[in-house]
Amino acid sequence: MEYKLVDILIKLGYHITFAESCTAGLAAAKLVNVPDASKVLDVSFVTYANEAKVKYVGVSEKSIEQFGVVSEQVAGEMALGAANAMGSEVGVGISGIAGPTGGTEDKPVGMVCFGISINGNVKTYTKYFGDIGRNQVRKASVEYIFTTLIDELC
Repeated sequence: MEYKLVDILIKLGYHITFAESCTAGLAAAKLVNVPDASKVLDVSFVTYANEAKVKYVGVSEKSIEQFGVVSEQVAGEMALGAANAMGSEVGVGISGIAGPTGGTEDKPVGMVCFGISINGNVKTYTKYFGDIGRNQVRKASVEYIFTTLIDELC
């Protein structure tokens, strides 16, 4: 999957920047499994803390207060902010609750929000992976965002 994504990005002449929270760099790490990843990835942000989301990728403190850090609003701002920070055509934001703690009735463990910015056009998504284990939520999140990116870019 990562090979296909890198190939698509190269063909389009696009660069990608990630802003990852619950996946903590796993998406960028998977992308760099591909030898040609350096042609499409210059930098990636692990913005685990709320303050990092605000400082490095421009998430609005008001959005965090109003919608919560695990929200499509914040994931979308992460994606757009990451792309803008680096001048990338593609930005990705990932924020979720990997567990095993931290879930609520409204935002259960396994809920992950995603943002994709392509040339400044932002789309957001929410997936409920369930309480499948912390690392499984992280892996499922990366698989989901790679599949979604491939669909959006083709």
